[in-house]
Amino acid sequence: MKTKVLVCTAALFLAAGSLFADESDTNAVHRSCCMPAVVPSKPLTDKSLYQLDSTWTNDDGKAFQLSSLRGRPQIVVMFFASCQFTCPLTVVRLKQLEAALPPEIQAKVGFTLVSFDSVRDTPTALKNYRTQHALSSDAWTLLNGSPNSVLDLAAVLGVKFKQDAQGQFSHSNLITLLNSEGEIVHQFAGLNPDNQQMTAEIKKLVEH
Repeated sequence: MKTKVLVCTAALFLAAGSLFADESDTNAVHRSCCMPAVVPSKPLTDKSLYQLDSTWTNDDGKAFQLSSLRGRPQIVVMFFASCQFTCPLTVVRLKQLEAALPPEIQAKVGFTLVSFDSVRDTPTALKNYRTQHALSSDAWTLLNGSPNSVLDLAAVLGVKFKQDAQGQFSHSNLITLLNSEGEIVHQFAGLNPDNQQMTAEIKKLVEH
């Protein structure tokens, strides 16, 4: 009986020594049985807009990276808040599109408005625009950026714009559909895009 006790005691000390040795070994890899392995996110492709090295500001006044939009398809439009004609019409079209989507699709799609007007479209101005047009906070993102950031994004999207002496912008009217990785899937030009076609394209992306 004493021999068995001594053997058990020795085994306990050996186990403890092994444990402390592992803790002091800086090269040891410690893994918890309860912690899942961390899987790195898939890298963005060369076609993703989310690789643009630019920082924006949303209508809450917070810094915003385009990569924050990653994870669900986005409908992207460049606009300016003081526009009196084409931009409000485009927003109306987008709201009609949003309303036409089935609820299960609607919840998986985002709408992003990016301003041309770096000076006047402050977070407060964009917040007022959100309120004026009843744009929900969970689905709609409104962004202001530096002139260089605006130029870079416009170039990638193929949007042309020019500011006149009165501070107004002439610009192309282009609605861009991005997949969940920020890649351009489809673009719709003009003030009367085909909502049925846009709805079909969005459904394909979400259900893919």
